[in-house]
Amino acid sequence: MLLRHSHTSPYVRKVVVMLHETGLSERVREETVDGWAEPDFLTADNPLSMVPTLVLDDGRSLYDSPVICEYLDSLHDGPRMIPASGEPRWQVLTEQALADGALDCAILIMMEQVKRPAALRWHWWVELKQRAILRSLDHWEGQAAGYADRVDLGVIAIASALGYLDLRRGVGEWRDGRPVLADWFATFSRRPSMIASAPPA
Repeated sequence: MLLRHSHTSPYVRKVVVMLHETGLSERVREETVDGWAEPDFLTADNPLSMVPTLVLDDGRSLYDSPVICEYLDSLHDGPRMIPASGEPRWQVLTEQALADGALDCAILIMMEQVKRPAALRWHWWVELKQRAILRSLDHWEGQAAGYADRVDLGVIAIASALGYLDLRRGVGEWRDGRPVLADWFATFSRRPSMIASAPPA
């Protein structure tokens, strides 16, 4: 299998952490691509020209990150990263959805602040998205005591989101006033999967 990716994409990081935690990393080659450039080989695999895109051995492609993660979870023999049924399944999938939504907000903020000319920036929009991220952080702070003994897609997605907030600083120092979440993330970040997937400094 081939994973088309970017080193700074938090959605890619979620997939790479999954690969390491499930023991599948040796089965997947990685290729760095610039989705913004819309290369023909990427758009042939994914019409959206986005990463991550996973190209299977038979040439079929899977995207986006939730689909890829669910597929990977079907390939290994270890503990499920996504519970098969019941309340634990919906909890993990909802945690992933919140983390991905917070990432969507962070990327929109980055686009507004970095890509758009200063005179055209929509500050109301940035503040709206920042509030959504801050509410997500406060929610995670309230839940983080329960994350300590877990390794599943829910907490992987949350950790990937927090790592991206460290990279882009879309809401300043998110650790302020959130000691439980900060301590959990510091511990989780020491996992080999998180170290292997860390974006360039």
